[in-house]
Formats: sequence, structure tokens, C-alpha cells
Amino acid sequence: MGERKVLNKYIPADFDPKLVPRGKKPVDGLIPVRMMLPFSIQCSTCSTFLYRGRKFNSKKEAVKGVDGKYLGIQRYRFYIKCGGCSRPLTFLTDPKNADYEMESGGTRNYEVWHDERKTNEQFEKDAEEDEKIDSMKALENRVLESQREMAELDALEEIRAMNARHVKMMGKRGGGEMDTAQAVLNAREAHLGLDQDDADEELNENGLTNDEEELVKSIKFGRAAQQSLQEQTTVIHRLDEKDEILAEKKRREEAEALMNKRKSEEAKSKPSIPGIIVKKRRKRNDREEEAKRTKTLEENNQPTAASATATSGVKPAGALSGLLGYGSSDSD
Repeated sequence: MGERKVLNKYIPADFDPKLVPRGKKPVDGLIPVRMMLPFSIQCSTCSTFLYRGRKFNSKKEAVKGVDGKYLGIQRYRFYIKCGGCSRPLTFLTDPKNADYEMESGGTRNYEVWHDERKTNEQFEKDAEEDEKIDSMKALENRVLESQREMAELDALEEIRAMNARHVKMMGKRGGGEMDTAQAVLNAREAHLGLDQDDADEELNENGLTNDEEELVKSIKFGRAAQQSLQEQTTVIHRLDEKDEILAEKKRREEAEALMNKRKSEEAKSKPSIPGIIVKKRRKRNDREEEAKRTKTLEENNQPTAASATATSGVKPAGALSGLLGYGSSDSD
């Protein structure tokens, strides 16, 4: 393929450019152009999507009429065909918005960045309406705006101080540059309506203030720095397993000593009282209730036992017979 890409062609000595036939212009004024779609399109007939970046053999023509130019910039119209139904689609260049404009045959897909300006305008309009309705909202917006302005002024002051320092350093080093830089700075401050800060500290030959010079002198380097570090700071050793075991043993001993001390203090503070066993005594009411129960049982059982002996003539066995016999012996 390398032999096809020839940059220089042989031109014979007897070549006459007037004999070369001129190219014919198209009759309808359409110029064939190989191009890619600048945005995604949906066909209105078959609803096929033609995505951005797809290549087409299009035809281009200049737009005529009132809308043919914008501020002297020529607008162009492009013709392509749908890949599904071969319907012609046309779109125009839009130099006003640095974009393209869909004309016929389809619809352009929605793009967020395309409507950025409209959304910003709508947002500002809604904010103004909210401020008119809600006074507290307007107050909050004003406070935020003032905070933003204060931050910008602080940043501006910082830049001004830095520029002043640079100007002073330039003036110390070179004589001619001082006047030019100072004149530029004074003109800028006069234009902005700012007063020059008289409280700025003067810089020495090294371009530092007195405080900065003292700070630099207080810094020690080399052996002096090592000696100062050894005097001020203590050496920190890294703990190993033996150190951890000793520390754990020491902690346990301290805990045991503390527990023994607490026990001894509790024993001293607690009075010695001999142990007394207290038996629970029965109440008198309980004994009286038991006696009543036994008496009622005896009264209920006595007539039944007497009737049984009278009918059968046999003495009852068991505890009742003993009780009946005991009563009969007493009566005798």
C-alpha cells in the first residue's frame, strides 16, 4: 500500500495547465460530502434511530434567502437518507449557537447540555419569583451572596499582598524594574478604587520580614539539630515480647495489691458481731387452729363408731377402736 500514497507526482517539462479540463459544477448546486452525524436523529416515518457519529454520503448546499447568513457567516443545508426507509432528512448549520439545527424528516434526540442556557434562565426566573413570595428566602439568598463576596474579597486581598511582596523583591534586586512594576500596581489599585496597605512590613535583603528572619535563624541544622533533639526529647524504644510480659506481670501485681488493700480496709471498717441462730417460733394462733381441727375430727368420727359397735357388737379396729376403748374404760 505504500506505493499508492505518493506525495509528489512527476510533471513533464511540456506540461500546460491550460489544457487540463475544468471540473463541471453540479447543475442543482449540491456538493457531495462524506460526513458523520453531529447529533442523534429519529426518523419520523419508520422511527429508526440514527446515532451520532454514523457516516453518510450527504449532499451540501448553501442556504439562500433572509436566513442564509448570520452576521456574514454562510449557513449550509445537508441532505442524508434514512437507513431504514430511505426518507430524505435535512439539517442546517447554526452559527449563532455553534451547533446544528434539525429541519425536516426527523426529530433530534434530547440532550441535557443543549438546553443548559434555557434551564439556567428558568432557574433564575424561579429564584426571583420565590424571593418575591418568601421574604425569608430572599434574606437567605442575600446572606449567601454577601458571604460569597466576602470570600472573593479575601482572596483578592491575598493576591494583592503577594503581588506587593513580589514588587518589593523586584525593586530590591533591580533598580529599573521597581518603578515599572510599582507604577503598574498603583494604576491597578487606582482603577479598582483600593487604598494601598500602609501596614505591610518591610522586607529585608533576603525578601523576608523580621518574624520570618527570626524563624529561619531559630532552625538548627546538622550536629546542632541532633544535640538539641537529644536534649529536648527522650529516646523511645520499641517494645518486644519480654517487655510486654513484664508489663503484664507488673499490672497483675498492682491489681492484686489493690484488691488486698480494699479487703483489709473493709475488714477494719466492718464491726465483729457473733453469729446468732434465730429459730422461727410458731404463733399461738397456729396451735389453737390445729387443736380445733383435731377436736372437730374426733366429734365427727365418734357417733359413727358408736353406731357400728351397737349393731355388730364388734370393736372397731385401728386408731378409732383405741379411742373408744379408752373412753369406755374411763367411764367404768
